[in-house]
Amino acid sequence: MEAGTLVSWEKQEGDELAEGDLLAQIETDKATMEFETPEEGFIAKILIPAGSKDVPIGKLLCIIVPNKEDVDKFKNFTVDDAEGAAESPPPPPPTKAAAPPTPPAASPPQPATPTPPAAAAAPFAGGRVMASPLAKKMAQDQGVSLSGIPGSGPGGRITAADVQTAASAALAAQPTPVAAAPIPGTVYEDIPLSNMRQVIAKRLLQSKQTIPHYYLSVDVKMDQLIEIRKQLNEQGKGSYKLSINDFIVKSCALACRQVPEANSSWMGDFIRRYENVDVSVAVSTDNGLITPIVFDADKKGLSSISGDITSLAEKARAGKLQPQEFQGGTITISNLGMFGIKNFAAVINPPQACILAVGGTEKRVLADETSEKGYSVGNVMSVTLSCDHRVVDGAVGAQWLAVFKKYLENPMTMLL
Repeated sequence: MEAGTLVSWEKQEGDELAEGDLLAQIETDKATMEFETPEEGFIAKILIPAGSKDVPIGKLLCIIVPNKEDVDKFKNFTVDDAEGAAESPPPPPPTKAAAPPTPPAASPPQPATPTPPAAAAAPFAGGRVMASPLAKKMAQDQGVSLSGIPGSGPGGRITAADVQTAASAALAAQPTPVAAAPIPGTVYEDIPLSNMRQVIAKRLLQSKQTIPHYYLSVDVKMDQLIEIRKQLNEQGKGSYKLSINDFIVKSCALACRQVPEANSSWMGDFIRRYENVDVSVAVSTDNGLITPIVFDADKKGLSSISGDITSLAEKARAGKLQPQEFQGGTITISNLGMFGIKNFAAVINPPQACILAVGGTEKRVLADETSEKGYSVGNVMSVTLSCDHRVVDGAVGAQWLAVFKKYLENPMTMLL
């Protein structure tokens, strides 16, 4: 989150506050969050009015004072006063009077020594780049490669400021999009961007510009799974209702457990392989796409996965997801089969290395040597795995898909 919308104030100037009271509603790029009062006191001044959009992180929202009699002191306080106070340097410390120093003897002028340029990032043994942890995190979030960034820290170490400078330079180098002139006689509407839509646009652009995508597709026979799903739902007698997507999530998680290279992330100068399998499931909402997470999906049963997905999808569409419920994840599933889509290629959700695009199930004529006719009719589903080639080689992606397919075509193997 870089900015948010201050939806409403739940307290007014002069109100008494107890620690933990609901102070305001803040809309992030994904959900509307309740902002609780950090300490006891009285709200003396509200500096950002309700409804303000794109309020940056770190902006002063209000003044809280410990005593009620101090409230009136901030009656005319403004944001400019706060910023001026923050920018004013402290007064210099007092110094004792001293005799002026004796001027040095005149010496011939010396040629100016040129300022050495910033040292290039010094690599560790083995080719790793020296950078601070914050610099690595910023580079990952902004899609900036650490290689080639000159480091201004000790020994050429890359700092957060160096990454920010490189990111700003890369952004400035991009051509500025020009708004298309309206065609005479057309009727149109300009729709302002929501916080969520801005973040989606930024992350998708980052993904396609910085991640070398490649795609692998395979067809999966679904007849056994459909039959087992029907039997399990009948036995459940309404206590649960399993969907095809629940089986897909379970198979995806088990495939990641068996082929852990796909359950990894590109971290700039190393690859992080996760021990846990947390499957992000794409959910469409009125404001855009969000990916709540089924944690430890490889260790959960189908009914537990089904309950998690149903609950998370309801919260996502109501804008009530908590940050920990959608931030993270080790692999993503995007399913458009229910919309009649046969197959598609999804954009990777950084910093993950893979996303599985799931199409619909349809009846097809299949070659069948056991049939007298030489063919049979079966239910087939098409899936496409998008991979980050920096992390997952083609053979590894193919191996992952083969394992995934085996679990779906033989659902009983999920129990092994």
